[in-house]
Amino acid sequence: MNDDYDAIVVGGGVNGAGIARDLAGRGAHVLLCEKDDLAAHTSSSSTKLIHGGLRYLEYREFSLVRKALAEREVLLKSAPHIMWPLRFVMPHDPRSHSMRPVWMIRLGLFLYDHLAHREVLPPSRTVDLRKHVSGTPLAPRFTKGFVYSDGWVDDARLVALCALDAAERGATVLTRTACVDAERGAGRWRVTLRTANGTTRQATSRALVNAAGPWAAQFLMEHAHSADRVHLRLVKGSHIVVPKLFDHGHAYIFQNADQRIIFAIPYEGDFTLIGTTDIEHRGAIGDASASAEEIIYLCEQASRYFAKPIRPEQVVWTYSGVRPLLDDESGNPAAVTRDYRLEFDIGRGGTLKAPLLSVWGGKITTFRRLAEEAVDLLVPVLEASPRDDTGSRTRLSGPWTADASLPGGDLRASLGADAPCEYEVEASFERFVVALASRHPALPAKLVRRLVRAYGTRADKVLEGGLGAEVAPLVFEAELRYLRNVEWARTGEDVLWRRSKLGLHLSAAERGAITAWMAAADRA
Repeated sequence: MNDDYDAIVVGGGVNGAGIARDLAGRGAHVLLCEKDDLAAHTSSSSTKLIHGGLRYLEYREFSLVRKALAEREVLLKSAPHIMWPLRFVMPHDPRSHSMRPVWMIRLGLFLYDHLAHREVLPPSRTVDLRKHVSGTPLAPRFTKGFVYSDGWVDDARLVALCALDAAERGATVLTRTACVDAERGAGRWRVTLRTANGTTRQATSRALVNAAGPWAAQFLMEHAHSADRVHLRLVKGSHIVVPKLFDHGHAYIFQNADQRIIFAIPYEGDFTLIGTTDIEHRGAIGDASASAEEIIYLCEQASRYFAKPIRPEQVVWTYSGVRPLLDDESGNPAAVTRDYRLEFDIGRGGTLKAPLLSVWGGKITTFRRLAEEAVDLLVPVLEASPRDDTGSRTRLSGPWTADASLPGGDLRASLGADAPCEYEVEASFERFVVALASRHPALPAKLVRRLVRAYGTRADKVLEGGLGAEVAPLVFEAELRYLRNVEWARTGEDVLWRRSKLGLHLSAAERGAITAWMAAADRA
């Protein structure tokens, strides 16, 4: 194995995987290392939205909102199996002093509709909740609402697909492999990598990318021997999942009395996802969980809107993540900017060193744009320095991800379809479900739909060679083998809670069967 790389990317969250993917697609020799599983922390703990951030307009984050709005449709087209349009309803009660006034909401939605070009998503509008389907589960006092568009994403699968795309373009992806030391020289970084079982290996690279998310500052100080110059603010966001509260496909955005907002979103067919909180995180970075107070808060706030109250005992699952936000000295954690900063260091005092690129902040919606900007910074330096002792130079191609599909996302192309732009994301998915079912008529319809949701056009690869034994209801060995051999899943948790959310649908015994199968496969 060639252990000399153009760039080593530390961190297997959405930003690290996105940067590795972009670099590999331009022709760079890349290593991506992650100390745990892909998307094991922040990148699997989001509200799972591809959105401009309507509430950020209140904080005058116009540049961030414009950038995110432009990215929504780029992403929706790139992976229609794991991302799709979603309509949001904002109920309004004019008697409530805690709600934004109508004029402010109308102005915000006008800006939201027009700050960036739209092709896929329809514009906002006002609805009568006494007649609109979204009004049915709400308290009777809500008679008026505002509807607008954003998108939904399976965040953990997004990360896995970026890593897979990077690997298929030549990158080396190492999960459960920590970068424990990085020594910087004039032309190379010398890196020590350590696996979960304690095995170490050495690698060198011409550039190092610190995309360690909430661990970014700690990585610089403890492993890269460099002081961080950007102060991160670590904010915990918690979510709860309850049995579904409504039967329609709209999501809700609720304005709270404390001026925060929460979402209530259709989730996994049988559930409703409610979140998020914004609380300063004081503990260990990797130790985040929803407190009893957060669960009560989310139940109480959602209950202000729904006709039937939501109680903590209804909660079937919770998850929490620590978001590494740029500290803009805002007193309110909810108001801290979600924008990002790229710190590019090539040495000081006239002494050029191997470049160090650190990623600070960011959000899922802008990950592709962040990755493109990061690689644009690296390319001139990589092309200017010799790749090896022969003096050969790297020649890298230009930006490419804006028009590229993620693995499995080429649904429309696979069908040879020309659907109207406004409908192409959803229509291509439904047409591919029909096509896969026709190729595999013996498969249950529920399994076909789930496989297309997870794998898109790669569902055929999952089914190659037959299903194998049924390890849990509608979970067959073929899928588990694919996740292990292709998508780096190693444990039951990787499968049940990150590569999928099967953990919500299976019993404890059924989850245990999958965990046992993965453990046996790992020992084999």
